[in-house]
Amino acid sequence: MTDLLITNAKIITPERTISKGWLLARDGKITAIGTQIAPDIPDVRVFGANGLTLLSGFIDIHVHGAVGADTMDANPESLRKMARFYAQQGVTGFTPTTLTASHEETLAALETIKSIMKEAVDGAAILGCHLEGPYLNLEKSGAQNKQYIRRAEKREATAYLDIGVIRLISLAPEFEENHWLIQACVERGITVSVAHTNASYSQMKAAIALGITHATHTYNAMTGLHHREPGVLGAVMESFAVRCELVADNVHVHPTAMNILWQAKGKDRLILITDSMMAAGMADGHYKLGDYAVTVAEGKVILANGTLAGSILTMNQAVLNFMRATGEPLDNIWQVMSLNAARAINIAHRKGSLEIGKDADLVLVDEELHVQLTVVDGNIVYDAKNDRGFD
Repeated sequence: MTDLLITNAKIITPERTISKGWLLARDGKITAIGTQIAPDIPDVRVFGANGLTLLSGFIDIHVHGAVGADTMDANPESLRKMARFYAQQGVTGFTPTTLTASHEETLAALETIKSIMKEAVDGAAILGCHLEGPYLNLEKSGAQNKQYIRRAEKREATAYLDIGVIRLISLAPEFEENHWLIQACVERGITVSVAHTNASYSQMKAAIALGITHATHTYNAMTGLHHREPGVLGAVMESFAVRCELVADNVHVHPTAMNILWQAKGKDRLILITDSMMAAGMADGHYKLGDYAVTVAEGKVILANGTLAGSILTMNQAVLNFMRATGEPLDNIWQVMSLNAARAINIAHRKGSLEIGKDADLVLVDEELHVQLTVVDGNIVYDAKNDRGFD
């Protein structure tokens, strides 16, 4: 591991924005942040930022795949390919996300994630797993496989939890059979999210009381806000206890609706995600999402019946779209792509912001959010100047 000094950068920290500063990383940790001209420090690699903006690396906690690879491949090389691609988009950490599948397929995906977490991946770090399904509502299944949607049976779900990699689990809380799982996850420190649900407002409020603190791809696959029945959307927008994911691709959610969610949740309770699938980073065409055939065209991923089926969004583009939708500068919204996600999966003590003592997970971007440098645990994993493209 080489110590790293980044100089002449605009640095966004929780306390302030430094217009011209420097950051030192030693042994994978941020050890110093300063203003103006950097000191002469021996035996470090120096990277001149030329006035670009240095942020805490993006964290994507809802991402299924990219560049032809998918979490459900249950293949270490698929996860490595995803990690390398995401690093090129400024992501320093991610939770590979499952799809509703058979018990055996889900176990295999979880075991594969566990096995690769032990190795240093040349790309974004794998932070654990987001289990999306299978405990969902058929009526709001979206692109989840209806054949395998089921209630949370204790022996099966406990086997998933015991693998020890799940940090976030998405389920439909209106079913009483799923309630024990909400409580079991809370006891284990696993965040529970509402997803693919037909719950009423009162059912959602009861689920929040049980321990749900997260909303999966807010607006999508949930009961909407009506003035006589506020639904899941009304409950999660209202509740301070719930953080809300947002797919900011201008397809899943209109920019005005993005801004409304921003106004409701504020900078501490909103999390940008991509929900990207295997076609991210690929040409338009025909692909698979789980067992379903999908078509990618004009920025959309759709099933044969027209249902949205994930996205091809990248995190840096999501940030840019969100800034344009809200009219907010990067200084005001940086938390939505890093710190809030870290808080959601209980790793904010070491990741998610540029603070002394935290992991040196960094991204350097220009004004259009083009990624110039990505650093994971103090190691440069992507440098745009030396990029040879994805392989």
